[in-house]
Amino acid sequence: MQIIPIAGGKGGVGKSLLAVNLSIALAQSGKKVVLADLDLGGSNLHMMLGSGRSQAGIGTWLTRTDVEFDDIVLDSEYSNLKFIPGDAEIPGLANINTNEKRNLIKNLSSLDADFVVIDLGAGTSFNTLDFFLMSGAGIIVTAPALTATLNAYLFLKNVVFRMITSNFTGKSPAKSYIENIASDGDGLQRIYIPGLLEKLKALDPSRYETFRKKMEHFAPMLVMNMIEDPKDSVKAEKIKRSCEQYLGVDMEYLGVIYRDHLQDIALNSRLPIIRYKPESVISMAVYRIADRIIQKSSEDHSLLDIQTLDESYQNAELEAELDFDYKQQDLEELLHSGALTKGELIETVKSQQYEISVLRKENNLLKNKLLKASNQGFKL
Repeated sequence: MQIIPIAGGKGGVGKSLLAVNLSIALAQSGKKVVLADLDLGGSNLHMMLGSGRSQAGIGTWLTRTDVEFDDIVLDSEYSNLKFIPGDAEIPGLANINTNEKRNLIKNLSSLDADFVVIDLGAGTSFNTLDFFLMSGAGIIVTAPALTATLNAYLFLKNVVFRMITSNFTGKSPAKSYIENIASDGDGLQRIYIPGLLEKLKALDPSRYETFRKKMEHFAPMLVMNMIEDPKDSVKAEKIKRSCEQYLGVDMEYLGVIYRDHLQDIALNSRLPIIRYKPESVISMAVYRIADRIIQKSSEDHSLLDIQTLDESYQNAELEAELDFDYKQQDLEELLHSGALTKGELIETVKSQQYEISVLRKENNLLKNKLLKASNQGFKL
């Protein structure tokens, strides 16, 4: 059984979109799949899945002794797919304690399934990081906006630091060194992970070796969502280089997904896009991602070489070109068929132009902040 946590660090990048549609695609291939909503405190996956009202889920199981975990693993209307709701309406669910978290992880890890797809919330709380670390093959979803790509990198930085702090425990001198860094907020911001690991290796060689072996099986994957142009796909290269240089992490490029107005229509209809329009550009991208995951499920993630990783980025860029051509043809067909009027096409273009202008403003604001921080001596 393979656990696939889906995170991103930033809200609104399409984690839930991917979680729902990927689960359905995997189930359609004949795999037994469980989709779990672990966006605790903000769970709404049932709406995207088309399940109607929120049903008893994780919150109910945590707060009622008469509810067994099997009771919240619900059948869905899709063959081979079961669903675990989150229960966002129960107060305090976002802040479950350590024992509750361990019990939840234990039960999720014991499910009878080929794949357990986990939708995680935004942010870098310890709970979110620990849920992501249930598997070495989690998915990071991001978007071309500078704020989104930066948050994807920072999320992974927090994941790696969480792995470090969880490994160097007890009375190890390395633990005291880490605690001194953690007590200084600026120290965490400036921390250079490879340099930190060299120091920890000298302080505690035994635990460092244990950590190194764990890192061999840490193989996160990247999905670039909401792209508008094939050039947006290339922005993943910057995340890749940053993760290699500053975190010592190799990240595979799992695929790209274009922004598509059909997703909004499907969401308003409470239908997953993969069911609303299986031949849409989003659906095709999700099917490709599902195929790769099925293929990878029989591979040893620790054996991924540099050539394989580089090829994944080249393939994603090629797919971005192909999907762009398909999307353009789709718009032309809609225009010629009368399903999309010239006025609606103009409004679509205007909307995209507005979104681009907003992103440019965000990028300029962030660049100014980074420049200011750089002048003050800070660096990621």
